[in-house]
Amino acid sequence: MHPPTGAQYDIAAGDLTATVTQVAAGLRSLRLGDADLTEPFPVDATPPSGCGIVLVPWPNRVKDAAWELDGVTQRLAVTEPARGNAIHGLLRYRPYELVEHTASSVTQTAAIFPELGYPFQLATTVRHELRDGGLTVTHTIENTGSRTAPVAVGAHPYLRVGDVPTAEATLTVGARTHLDVDDRLNVIGESAVDGTRFDLSAGRRVGELELDDGFADLPVADGEVIHTLTAPDGRSVALWADAAFAYLQLYTSRTLATKEKGDVALAVEPMTAPANALNTGRGVRWLEPGETWSVRWGIRHDGF
Repeated sequence: MHPPTGAQYDIAAGDLTATVTQVAAGLRSLRLGDADLTEPFPVDATPPSGCGIVLVPWPNRVKDAAWELDGVTQRLAVTEPARGNAIHGLLRYRPYELVEHTASSVTQTAAIFPELGYPFQLATTVRHELRDGGLTVTHTIENTGSRTAPVAVGAHPYLRVGDVPTAEATLTVGARTHLDVDDRLNVIGESAVDGTRFDLSAGRRVGELELDDGFADLPVADGEVIHTLTAPDGRSVALWADAAFAYLQLYTSRTLATKEKGDVALAVEPMTAPANALNTGRGVRWLEPGETWSVRWGIRHDGF
């Protein structure tokens, strides 16, 4: 039988190992020795709650699965039926083609052709590479069509610190702005996090958090934004991204299929555009025909 996520590509660098999937170019596991740095899922399972997948050509939600292009309504497939939205782009369930597989890296590519609600043509590439200290993921998108195309990139990893219950770890995020949403999780405004439960700049215990929230105004230092999960013993896992990832989604799940009921899993999702960006234009990169765009993010470990 074939795994539901297609081919499985194992890569390693020293004690750091990862498995990347063909479907959705997903990160199925990332481990340092016997310590998980992300939530893994079994080879015979589909990614629970988007675990590890790539989000292209938009992350998060498109309200009502519809947006306007040159005065014409574009209607996407409703992929979040409970809320009536389109979610997480067009490649979530699609297989990528292998470009290169080395001992420490794997590069895959997937094409997007004009389709319902997204009349554009793209060539997308995802490279996962292990180096000393962590994982680097590079996304490259080329507009292979004849018209200017709106694009954004996101990823959906769940962080963890080895066998430490994620509820006991501390999440530190320097975002200064919370993206306020309606009951269907569509953005309706924004507000400063100061003095609210969304201020994570000093660190908050994950077990105290209930989040499915977007954030903006992320501080950039040396060209990177960094979000950190720290265990009580001082070990930490950090998700870093280049400045193009100016938005972040945080999601605490207590129903992740691979966890015991009630255990917390934490998705830390870097995004180059926030929810509903195809309608608002916020964070969207418009690629001219023949233009190429590359962005990077990754995961580091410390104290192990």
